[in-house]
Amino acid sequence: MKITELTGQVESHLTKIAGNILVHHDVVCPFLALQKMAKQAGFNLQIASGFRSFEHQSVIWNNKYSGRTSLLDKNELPLDFTQLSELEKLHTILRWSALPSASRHHWGTDFDIYDPSLLPQGKKLQLTCMEYQPTGYFYELSNWLSDNMQRFGFYRPYQTDQGGVACEPWHISYQPIANDCLKALTTTAIHDLIMKNNVLGKSLICQQLPMIYKQYICNIN
Repeated sequence: MKITELTGQVESHLTKIAGNILVHHDVVCPFLALQKMAKQAGFNLQIASGFRSFEHQSVIWNNKYSGRTSLLDKNELPLDFTQLSELEKLHTILRWSALPSASRHHWGTDFDIYDPSLLPQGKKLQLTCMEYQPTGYFYELSNWLSDNMQRFGFYRPYQTDQGGVACEPWHISYQPIANDCLKALTTTAIHDLIMKNNVLGKSLICQQLPMIYKQYICNIN
């Protein structure tokens, strides 16, 4: 995959699926097969978020870095933005949101899944661990995926908390392509793109990039 594709700058590697959701060309068939089997099991498996461009991820990042969007602690509770050092802010954001140019959502191989029919009336999708835990409304779907998604090539890169990105039971990845994408993504490519664009905290990001790459990009299940 080209660097421009790896870092979310272009959409040449993508195909539309389910309306405006974009996924990698070679992930369409495996996902539709997984979706079909899920339907047979009684689930309406849908993608809440597929491809995200560099620009989209930058907006998410900048909103959090500036305090416009709440930052969460490890228990998904709001933090006092004003009490965080710049380095603490960096770690807090990276726990829940990928760095622009380093998001797995750029590749089209990774997406957030849910079943809209299981959402209680009046509830909006939050993509929190609570929704996928034993008392949550997506718990049975999550268990079904754990038992069946690997036969179609999917897995959870953030199955458990390893001290980097928080546990994300809603995030699944198409392993055959995602593994190659991760190997091809370099700190040089990330550094160059961050420095050329309006990404808040870019000096600190580039200073801490070796740590970020090891702890938050490569540190997966």
